Amino acid sequence: MWSVEGPIKRNLSLLSSRLPNAYLYLPHLRDHPDSLIPNVVLGQGRTGVSLVLGIPTVKRQKQSYLVSTLKSLLYDLSPSERNDTVIIIFVAEVTLVHLWCVCGCSFPKDVHSGLLEVVSPSQYFYPNFSRLRETFGDSKERVKWRTKQNLDYSFLMLYAQEKGTYYVQLEDDIVANPGYSQTMKIYVRKLATDDWMFLEFSQLGFIGKMFRASDLPMIAEFFLMFYKDKPIDWLLDHILWVKACNPEKDAKDCNLQKGLLKLRYKPSLFQHVGLHSSLPGKLQKLKDKDFGKVPLFTAHTNPPAELSSSLKHYQQHTLERAYIGQDFFWSLTPTAKDFILLSFPQPRTVTRYLFRSGNIENNRDHFYNTTVEVLPSDVSAMEVTLTANSVFMFVGCFVDGVAEGQIDAQMQPISALRLLVQSDSDMWVLLSEVLHRKRKRTCFTRKTCHIPT
Repeated sequence: MWSVEGPIKRNLSLLSSRLPNAYLYLPHLRDHPDSLIPNVVLGQGRTGVSLVLGIPTVKRQKQSYLVSTLKSLLYDLSPSERNDTVIIIFVAEVTLVHLWCVCGCSFPKDVHSGLLEVVSPSQYFYPNFSRLRETFGDSKERVKWRTKQNLDYSFLMLYAQEKGTYYVQLEDDIVANPGYSQTMKIYVRKLATDDWMFLEFSQLGFIGKMFRASDLPMIAEFFLMFYKDKPIDWLLDHILWVKACNPEKDAKDCNLQKGLLKLRYKPSLFQHVGLHSSLPGKLQKLKDKDFGKVPLFTAHTNPPAELSSSLKHYQQHTLERAYIGQDFFWSLTPTAKDFILLSFPQPRTVTRYLFRSGNIENNRDHFYNTTVEVLPSDVSAMEVTLTANSVFMFVGCFVDGVAEGQIDAQMQPISALRLLVQSDSDMWVLLSEVLHRKRKRTCFTRKTCHIPT
């Protein structure tokens, strides 16, 4: 399922043929013509998406942040966003099999769907780092680290160039603001000009930089020309200088012209959270001051309803506060037949529902094996007992922590919505979003789920 076969392999083979100049800057590759082709690929070779996210990663001595980073990026992607995105994990070492195994084992559905890909370089890709010249007062180890990093970014960009419209460079130790995907797309659409080279969604280093995928060959080639000389963010600034600055004018004018090619979005959508760098012994305490506090719930204005539940809330995180958009609902481990019931004073038409469990800080506190059911309007919700399950009609269930869908017209109007736990769970449950509306959206897609017997 995850091998390089058929059209995937043919597409990868185009990387080396379309960039012959790579062999000028990396002459050692001439002995191995296929060394720009990844030797490992997990995924389905998805192309034609709007958004491609690139994440290089290596093993860190102290702590790994990769899984948390991926959970943050995947947390609230809608079905349409999942179908229009590719996240590429570049395992930037040829021997770290366990790193790409972690992705395949932790996110098998995302790998199988094509949303998540994992690639690693050929064993012949990296040159001999022992001959590097020490510059800018950096130690030999740091020069090697930044040089290899430049090659990693270049390889990843070359691989990503044919996959989508926009490419966003990320790191493996970040947290994303919920809604980041939609926010970036809206920002690009509303820009008054197309004369930009890249957009910044974080002020730190190389995090959150968006490029047109069509520009990646030029950018990667520039990096390869000078990969041994300077860090990646300095090289990116030099591209701006070449494109925008007039040598006959002063630095102030140069900075003004460069500012027209890099546009900044605020507040930042990505925050750096890693303390231990991939460079052994280096601590990174940098924080993006423009990154706002990540919301732990999503508020909606829902119509009046009488709320009841067999689940006992934790501290102040009540169901009532979650329903009116003031907090999230949080409860201890549920057991089979536990429920949440929303009863309406008068039967009403509800065409769309959305229940999201977990949040960015407690991403495993999901509703598992839990159904969404509706009560026909000819039966009063107040008269229904928990054993009278036959009067409720099944409409959906939680998949990956989210229950969303539409309710058919023939079921309308309804007197109640119910979440019913079908089996015991060893995790707490957290309900971070509750939404039900009358307005129907044709773009809304229900996730498939198993109907309990």
